[in-house]
Amino acid sequence: MKACRREPVPHTPVWFMRQAGRSLPEYLKVREGIPMLESCMRPELVTEITLQPVRRHKVDAAIYFSDIVVPLKAIGIDLDIKPGVGPVVAEPVRRREDLARLRDLTPEDVAYVTEAIGMLTGELGATPLIGFAGAPFTLASYLVEGGPSRNHEHTKALMYGDPELWAELLDRLAAITAAFLRVQIEAGASAVQLFDSWVGALSPADYRRSVLPASARVFDAVAEYGVPRIHFGVGTGELLGLMGEAGADVVGADWRVPVDEAARRVGPGKAIQGNLDPAVLFAPRQAVESATDRVLAAASGLEGHIFNLGHGVLPATDPDALTRLVEHVHTRTAR
Repeated sequence: MKACRREPVPHTPVWFMRQAGRSLPEYLKVREGIPMLESCMRPELVTEITLQPVRRHKVDAAIYFSDIVVPLKAIGIDLDIKPGVGPVVAEPVRRREDLARLRDLTPEDVAYVTEAIGMLTGELGATPLIGFAGAPFTLASYLVEGGPSRNHEHTKALMYGDPELWAELLDRLAAITAAFLRVQIEAGASAVQLFDSWVGALSPADYRRSVLPASARVFDAVAEYGVPRIHFGVGTGELLGLMGEAGADVVGADWRVPVDEAARRVGPGKAIQGNLDPAVLFAPRQAVESATDRVLAAASGLEGHIFNLGHGVLPATDPDALTRLVEHVHTRTAR
């Protein structure tokens, strides 16, 4: 929390995107036979999975176990997360009449989130809990494409071809996302992160015109709570300055841009999160430590730095490599 606010810290804090699951054998065991979306709706299971990496790796923050499509499922969108594929939407949203399916999200729609976060904050003690949500553009991409997409052709066709409908779609998704984050904050989340997984597919001009306003509305909607707001996207090196403009307190950088350069692009007044390449963890220990030291050296002059990967933990990652990485960062940066 201090790093988010650019205050002095006893050591550089560490957490990992997708740390709650993915590579942990204990996660695979408790999730066995339980579909992803169902697992996100079981408070006791969510609590256990969220706590697992905190216990094992001694990370400085927990990340709430969920999925970015949970609020869409909660308002009645017919979708499922298919193993090996990702979220698949039965009826894509491509026409004005389709917007009627995107009703407002209420706390009652996600009562299991409130319950799980209450359980978690009781268990975590002083360890912060990060809530999260998918950003309007990435949710729109899933809805319009009907699932994951390499080229986002339907999404961009709608964005370019009917900008008015596109703006209405993102406005609705911004309201749903903000409501989902408010539920998490009011239940006890210490900070929130907005994931824009697919926004790196856009040019800066398209981002400024067609995405930034909706993302800014999300951040504005939760500003009154005073909790740190983190913004992260993949392949967003050219968008970092604009992502900072959207209103977050912390901007995450993927591994393609050094953190000192990321900070320069974001501009003053923001902390930086990142950014070791997740694939580095498959290299020998010495190589991992050398790469980590390069990230820490690049971040040494920053006001606020949170060590993280440049994207999520890869499923085949050795959990012990993550544990060693946390210890290395803590030891190397101890003040």
